[in-house]
Amino acid sequence: MSETRKIAAILVADVVGYSRLASADEDRTLSRLRALRSDLIDPTIAVHHGRIVKRTGDCSLIEFRSVVDAVRCAIEVQNGLVERNAGVPAERRIEFRVGIHLGDVVEEADGDLMGDGVNIAARLEGICAPGAICGCLGEVAKASSAGRASTNS
Repeated sequence: MSETRKIAAILVADVVGYSRLASADEDRTLSRLRALRSDLIDPTIAVHHGRIVKRTGDCSLIEFRSVVDAVRCAIEVQNGLVERNAGVPAERRIEFRVGIHLGDVVEEADGDLMGDGVNIAARLEGICAPGAICGCLGEVAKASSAGRASTNS
């Protein structure tokens, strides 16, 4: 199997409390998540030149050529979610945690990505607060042009 090593900006996003949301009302949760993807998330990824590598349930792995594009995309999506969640009771809001890392990845022949760059982005997502964007200090702090990005070293 052919593989290519490269540097990429990796964004990992996960819905906060997805199991709780789905167990309360799975049909409504899936419908809202699909609408968010088609109306907000996917178009924003495209505008910022991202590539959806894969989705596993409520989690997404997205590749960008530029960390600036990844951060701008994340800020735009997070701000859009704040607008769409206005007036929605806290227990029914769809919120994301987002981790971003610029690092070395291995691209498999089928387009899947693996390696430290993906692992670190996933770990950063896991420590984020709901609605936040976490990344390594150097990349995200330099790329962020708005107040929605938080940094962790």
